[in-house]
Amino acid sequence: MGLITVSEAKPGFKLGSDVLTTRGNVLLPKGKVILPKDIEVLKAFMIHKVEIEHAKTGANAPTFIPNETEDPILNGKNAERPVSDGGAASTVQSSLQDEYEKMVNLTKSAFLASIAAELPIYELRTQLESLLGYIKQYNPLTFSPRNMMDHDYVYHQAVLSAMTSYQLAQWMDLPSKDWMQVAFAGLFHDIGNSKVDPQILHKPTTLTSSEQEEIRQHTKYGYQLLKQAKAINEGVRLAALQHHEKVDGSGYPLQLSGSQIHVYAKIVAIADIFHAMTLEKVYRKAQSPYLVLEQLQSEAFGKLDPAIVNVLVQRSTQIHNGVRVKLSNHQIGEIVFSDRDHPTRPMVSVEGNIINLMQQRQLHIQEVIG
Repeated sequence: MGLITVSEAKPGFKLGSDVLTTRGNVLLPKGKVILPKDIEVLKAFMIHKVEIEHAKTGANAPTFIPNETEDPILNGKNAERPVSDGGAASTVQSSLQDEYEKMVNLTKSAFLASIAAELPIYELRTQLESLLGYIKQYNPLTFSPRNMMDHDYVYHQAVLSAMTSYQLAQWMDLPSKDWMQVAFAGLFHDIGNSKVDPQILHKPTTLTSSEQEEIRQHTKYGYQLLKQAKAINEGVRLAALQHHEKVDGSGYPLQLSGSQIHVYAKIVAIADIFHAMTLEKVYRKAQSPYLVLEQLQSEAFGKLDPAIVNVLVQRSTQIHNGVRVKLSNHQIGEIVFSDRDHPTRPMVSVEGNIINLMQQRQLHIQEVIG
């Protein structure tokens, strides 16, 4: 191994140790084969020297320059894993979408019949289990329904909230017995809307005070509808009742605060807000999921459970370097470094130029595209 200056580093060298930022974050991992863009990243972070394996310079420098698509880091794979077949990954994503659409259709029929008929919990659970079998391929930051009609928004919102709530329960290390119940909590949290006047519920203009009060009743309606449902626990019912409560006591319908709010309700509240803001609506365009995460962090001060928000932000943004993204100025680039303290504002390489989103606050990631 040897220590060389960054100006001596050539594409094809292999790092002999982790390259760290001044704050102790891993910029480039040990063993990584240096690519041309990595040299730009090193310069952007003002790294002066790096340690490499079998350092060679001048005429003896290695001539191998890897194709960027061969780099396991850039492909979103760990170096220890074999590169998976692209066709297989595409098939898995297609299966996830298939199961998702089946879940949306079943949820729609169940919700429409909920006032007059008993909820088909067994059928819903069976399909939910099939869908959640693909949870490792799901990321709330990147998943987008391939087919979504405006009038089915509420059912997409329900299913997405179920998936994200389930994932949060796993990320939070809740007991496994809670995972499916938390998913049900996400699925049923807004079921009380089926008893709200549709003209008020879907009104595109500002609601009057009496209309707002009627909308707020959906939490109580939901609890009542779920009271007789079998195979769900009390936490699921309380999530329907409490998902608009705030940790500072400013929410509704009971102005509960802190530990008075059930953990299922705290989880669902975060999933609900995230998807409400990132889904397209008739009267409002979908917002950037990265900006929504930042807004959730702001809401965490007194409104949402900050620990759960932090879990969502930290885990959902664990997207490997090399992932392609579209910025708010429509430029396409690749994530080259994510600071664990500011995960929503990574460094992005656009046509060889490094854009630091922490410094250029007027820009943000609009969407992940691959």
